[in-house]
Amino acid sequence: AATKLASAEKLMYFCTDQLGLEQDFEQKQMPDGKLLVDGFLLCIDVSRGMNRNFDDQLKFVSNLYNQLAKTKKPIVVVLTKCDEGVERYIRDAHTFALSKKNLQVVETSARSNVNIDLAFSTLVQLVDKSRGKTKIIPYFEALKQQSQQIAAAKDKYEWLVSRIVKNHNETWLNVSRKMYSSPEYQDYVYLEGTQKAKKLFLQHVHRLKQEHIERRRKMYLTMLPQAFEALIPDLDEIDHLSCVKVEKLLETKPDFLKWFIVLEETPWDATSHIDNMENERIPFDLMETQPAEQLYEAHLEKLRNERKRAEMRRAFKENLETSPFITPGKPWEEARSFIMNEDFYMWLEESIYMDIYSKHQKQIIEKAKEEFQELLLEYSELFYELELDAKPSKEKMGVIQDVLGEEQRFKALQKLQAERDALILKHIHFVYHPTKETCPSCPVCIDSKIEHLISSRFIRPSERNQKNLLSDSNIDRINLVILGKDGLARELANEIRALCTNDDKYVIEGKMYELSLRPIEGNVRLPVNSFQTPTFQPHGCLCLYNSKESLSYVVESIEKSRESTIGRRDNHLVHLPLTLILVNKRGDTSGETLHSLIQQGQQIASKLQCVFLDPASAGIGYGRNINEKQISQVLKGLLDSKRNLNLVSSTSSIKDLADVDLRIVMCLMCGDPFNADDILLPILQSQTYRPSQCGSSSSV
Repeated sequence: AATKLASAEKLMYFCTDQLGLEQDFEQKQMPDGKLLVDGFLLCIDVSRGMNRNFDDQLKFVSNLYNQLAKTKKPIVVVLTKCDEGVERYIRDAHTFALSKKNLQVVETSARSNVNIDLAFSTLVQLVDKSRGKTKIIPYFEALKQQSQQIAAAKDKYEWLVSRIVKNHNETWLNVSRKMYSSPEYQDYVYLEGTQKAKKLFLQHVHRLKQEHIERRRKMYLTMLPQAFEALIPDLDEIDHLSCVKVEKLLETKPDFLKWFIVLEETPWDATSHIDNMENERIPFDLMETQPAEQLYEAHLEKLRNERKRAEMRRAFKENLETSPFITPGKPWEEARSFIMNEDFYMWLEESIYMDIYSKHQKQIIEKAKEEFQELLLEYSELFYELELDAKPSKEKMGVIQDVLGEEQRFKALQKLQAERDALILKHIHFVYHPTKETCPSCPVCIDSKIEHLISSRFIRPSERNQKNLLSDSNIDRINLVILGKDGLARELANEIRALCTNDDKYVIEGKMYELSLRPIEGNVRLPVNSFQTPTFQPHGCLCLYNSKESLSYVVESIEKSRESTIGRRDNHLVHLPLTLILVNKRGDTSGETLHSLIQQGQQIASKLQCVFLDPASAGIGYGRNINEKQISQVLKGLLDSKRNLNLVSSTSSIKDLADVDLRIVMCLMCGDPFNADDILLPILQSQTYRPSQCGSSSSV
């Protein structure tokens, strides 16, 4: 029969998490204080308690056992607090269990959660004989297994956290919800509890934050030397300043805010600035840290070293220029011992000195060759007796060298004898065969430069046609823009085309003109409505209006067109001849509206400095019955303006210029520093010059 216990209002506990936290969980009481009992766990505290005698405890437990034994229910002795257990107490407890019908003993620790389940499962096995016998594991062995199990669960849980949490701004509430169904999370919480799981999460987030801050710090410290280079590149300005004074100096620089940001709260790594990824400027309070001070000192040292290296370069160049031992063609190995000292080696690598020496040698060799060439010209009589097209004999070369040998300009090339002999032979060849190829100044021979200049400037006839020169001696071209709104431009263009021939020719005062019309009714800033195109260069513009709105459109379009050409070379649109025409609305020939439009048109014409035509002035109304004479009058006025502005030359003038044969002879010296382009360009820029029919390629 089951044993019944009575303990009215006794609380029941179901979870170890509730121990010590009873108020945080639902409290349940045993119904009527009665409970059926199938077995007993007889607990013995084996830790060293204050003001407590273990022998008295063991005596109490012995009496309690005697009472429990009467129930004939299974009993398991549980040693608690084994993590703080006293070895003698544990030994005495085992002895007690052996003396009581060999009771089974389970060593436990609730704090470490060791063998807790084992104690209950051992009792359950005694109650239910059908279950397999439970193996009882000593505390320390169980503790080792528990530690291994916890470590493995911890590793898996940390892996889970690292996989899910990538941002240091994540919260435990959100992350725990994501991990709730994961076995790694459940296993670790079962073994260690929720608080330890949260603690590991917070440690991971803290580590992510520190790594993030460190990355930002490295980025700022990497940028800091660049900021120093940009803001304080002058050593004289900062050489004797402390870090505090340098910070004040930096704040006065115009580009300070381009490199730095001054935060209201400091330090920067404890503010929200660490998450402002769009702003990569350096927090100014970083300058107060030791790494920043070290970088400033490094910048200062770098500037000092650069100055010293520059001084060494200058000193080395001065040594080269003043040393009598440095002659054209002398190898570095021979010159090094005369010009190098310990200071030079201390500041610069030998390869840098070799490079400076090589450049210096190139300069003095070129200068020596030029001076030797002058020497050969001064002794021109030495080359008179040579046979034409014949190389000088060894005897003649010996004579030349004997005569020139006393000259310093000859001795200067002593270490370059092969090049010196080559210069003599080249000079001899030039004396008897003066060509561009044999010129001592080649490849800057003046003949070569002029030929290249003429060939690059010459325009072939086909290209002249593309430059809009006249292809027909009897026809001029008039390019006319017609500007109007709401169909005015297109309608007038159609009326004018109706007066032209089939091939768009128009007769003015008995002469044929090719008439090209470009009606515009939209935004002139758009390419499709532009006044000029690569193939259309306007000579004049007819501006049409019949209302205040259309007049405003004309004024705005003219101003936009002029603004688009300001500052450009081809700004002739600013001076483009304009004619402003008031177009009558059909059936409206008088009234206050017409009078007002005429007054406004006259004011705008005065502002734009253009001709104004109204219906009353010459009958230039606009409609189906347009007068050909009136159109001819307008076109003739534009043609006169076009000629006055020299936008196109007349046929006879072009023909006359083409027949002119003007010849100019110029003598220029090879090697003259004066640029030949400055002399020839005024001639070559003329569109009428052509290659000479008889003469060299240098004639035009």
